[in-house]
Amino acid sequence: MEKSAGNGVATSVPASWNFEPNETLLGLTALSVRGVLGRVKAGMVEADGGGRPVVPMGHGDPSAFPCFRTAPEAVDAVAGALQSGEYNSYSTCVGLEPARRSIAQFLSCDLPYTLSPDDVYLTSGCAQAIEIICSVLARPGANILVSRPGYLFYEARAVFNGMEARYFDLLPEKDWEVDIEGIQALADKNTVAMVIVNPGNPCGNVYSYEHLAKVAETARKLGIFVIADEVYAHLTFGERKFVPMGVFGSVAPVLTLGSISKKWVVPGWRLGWIVTNDPNGVFQMTKVVGSIKSYLDISADPPTFVQGAIPNLLENTKEEFFQKTIKILKESADICWEKLKDINAITCPSKPEGSMFVMVKLDVSCLSDIKDDMDFCCRLAKEELVVVLPGCAVGYKDWLRITFAIDPSSLEDGLDRLKSFCLRYKKLTK
Repeated sequence: MEKSAGNGVATSVPASWNFEPNETLLGLTALSVRGVLGRVKAGMVEADGGGRPVVPMGHGDPSAFPCFRTAPEAVDAVAGALQSGEYNSYSTCVGLEPARRSIAQFLSCDLPYTLSPDDVYLTSGCAQAIEIICSVLARPGANILVSRPGYLFYEARAVFNGMEARYFDLLPEKDWEVDIEGIQALADKNTVAMVIVNPGNPCGNVYSYEHLAKVAETARKLGIFVIADEVYAHLTFGERKFVPMGVFGSVAPVLTLGSISKKWVVPGWRLGWIVTNDPNGVFQMTKVVGSIKSYLDISADPPTFVQGAIPNLLENTKEEFFQKTIKILKESADICWEKLKDINAITCPSKPEGSMFVMVKLDVSCLSDIKDDMDFCCRLAKEELVVVLPGCAVGYKDWLRITFAIDPSSLEDGLDRLKSFCLRYKKLTK
């Protein structure tokens, strides 16, 4: 069969093409918070909101709200790096040495040993750090242990790399502690690592020193290491203070993942890190460090000018900025906790003590014509212009993840609309 190419030249169209997409990718949107929220918000364009603003309680990016604006010292650091003209070139694959040295010093303040710049690898946010680790660990038959509920990006990256993700439970009746016995039952000779998110996303929990010690001892017994996702480090406002998993690096090796995204409220700046908390040198011996470096050789770097800003950003940001952020988060968490008590069909098992989220149980049996958590969230978005994340996006069907890291007045408005929605769909008792 021939067609004109538009320039008068006939071209031949083959009966079939020799290319096709990677089928694995086509199913991964369901494991993406961004993808699920896209489905939730799809009907909002058609909704008549009566001029009301959308209340975004579905994702962890409060940077749009003036009360969460980043520190002026952080802005000055980036502006200074740009204006210097010294950071317009490519970076080294592991990241600029001054930035890595500053991060090592910054993190060492909470550890019983001192990190070196060689323990730090810079990434384009924490998301790329997860991508790198899952690629480094991938081998035929390997599996990784991740929490339920949890951040499904780990499963998405594991599946894409041909690994199996196995889920251990977090226990809501115990402030979302790790089910240690469940981990031991899941692990086998092909298990390579477990993921611990602290402070917790999506649960808003903060682990005690004693519980993290049990996690480390369990990892040691199983011969695996811990991936410590600490992107919300020090964003705590309850009785428990943040304890880094790296404290237990001599018990079991730890890869710590972090970034400036949450603490400085700048997720768009895309600067994260992988840190080896490994005083015994296990990662060197097992060639994990070499694999990380090799991956970084073939991947994109975080923006060089942001790397150049890191020393001044870490050194000059005033403690008042962090205290202000934590004060707002505590106020918002308190509002959320109190208002959720009065909403039918929703139960909150524990008050959040860290991060920006809380998990609540949705009882669809109390609601008319609501099928599940996804249906609930889609209707809520369309009818009330309130966006929350369905639990299916974090592996917990018929639960909801609510983000309270928004302006407190907007949060109150959103929770009031959530209450009205639940009342409207409340089943009438006979």
